[in-house]
Amino acid sequence: MRPLRIIVATADAERLRAALIVVSAHAALGGAAALFLQLDAVGLLRRPIVAPQDNAHRAAGLSDLAAVLAEAQALGVMISACQSGLALCGMTAEALPPDVEVSGPVTFLQATDDDARLLLA
Repeated sequence: MRPLRIIVATADAERLRAALIVVSAHAALGGAAALFLQLDAVGLLRRPIVAPQDNAHRAAGLSDLAAVLAEAQALGVMISACQSGLALCGMTAEALPPDVEVSGPVTFLQATDDDARLLLA
């Protein structure tokens, strides 16, 4: 199975949730998966992680954003936050959830080989 790598480019919690669900499904099927949050999207990872639609998701019997992130990480999905995005959001690496790497787009793309599927969310 080809690796799946997704860049989340905007601070939209529902786009992040969707990207996390897709990379989690890919990982559950045995594929390697990674997610990179670019610029202001990094602010979505500020702890505590909450999203405007969390209550609606919980009411429907679905996981909130924090749980979706934890599930993705438990499946081995690599999560990276843009170093410039941290600065833009006034955050430090300590504000991120455990095991979220800090890197940049060059590093993320260097790890994306020709076989990988690269998506932008």
